[in-house]
Amino acid sequence: MSILVLADHDASGLKPATLHAVSAAAKLGGPVDILVAGAGTAAIAEAAAKIAGVAKVLHADDASLANALAENLAPLIVKLAAGRTHVVSAATAQGKNTLPRVAALLDVAQISDIVGVVDANTFVRPIYAGNALATVRSKDAMKVLTVRTTAFPPAVAEGGSAAIEAVSGAADSGLSKFVGQELTKSERPELTAARIVVSGGRGLASGENFKTYIEPLADKLGAAVGASRAAVDAGYAPNDYQVGQTGKVVAPDLYVAVGISGAIQHLAGMSASKTIVAINKDEEAPIFQVADYGLVGDLFKLAPELTAALPAKK
Repeated sequence: MSILVLADHDASGLKPATLHAVSAAAKLGGPVDILVAGAGTAAIAEAAAKIAGVAKVLHADDASLANALAENLAPLIVKLAAGRTHVVSAATAQGKNTLPRVAALLDVAQISDIVGVVDANTFVRPIYAGNALATVRSKDAMKVLTVRTTAFPPAVAEGGSAAIEAVSGAADSGLSKFVGQELTKSERPELTAARIVVSGGRGLASGENFKTYIEPLADKLGAAVGASRAAVDAGYAPNDYQVGQTGKVVAPDLYVAVGISGAIQHLAGMSASKTIVAINKDEEAPIFQVADYGLVGDLFKLAPELTAALPAKK
């Protein structure tokens, strides 16, 4: 039994999600190989080789893989998956874009967003917006899995000494073309990797209030900024701030929900947080059912008081 993990990376290096995917793959019981695909990715392959528990790094360096186009990456993964039992990726944008194509080419059912590994054939995944967990057993010879990263601890990034093997076979399918990208730059931590997240909801009533009350609190805590879908839909915050079933799934050490009622869609994206603090004027708001600490009152009064009471970030 052999497992292939797709590395998630960008020009600056491996993304933390890769470490969580390796940790999940290690529970499957076989040797874990990791595929680093891209152009000019030698340093990333070397970083992947240092991950504890990785047996081998397959390094595919080709211009056709420069922007991780799924139409070019999926056939390569299918080729490298021959003789293996599992293909694993974090449930990131890259994983969600690429692995369904891999599963289709292999004619197997993908098992998405797993949060637990029972054995090599049996997995746990959330259903009904995270309100229930389903245990799924697959009879497919090849299992194609995406992993909810918040459900698995990261593998140790240092200490490994895996061999790096160059692989070929990548080619431009001609089915898609990279045109460009617009990246949001921020000095705050990345939302899905942050230890602390401060999120605002519809209760803030405007984009100006979002900036006035949420961002100073986040800056004081050294936190990432999130938002409910209602706040994003209302234009209070950009789309990349959205936490929830149709946004990003987070599980920080501390999650502060300000003016968020706690709709099922939002809870699906943050209920796994270790400590949840909620501020809402409605004492019957569903968010209080999952909160460890709740402040009932006017957020426009309580949020500034909380911000003022916190020590300055060092």
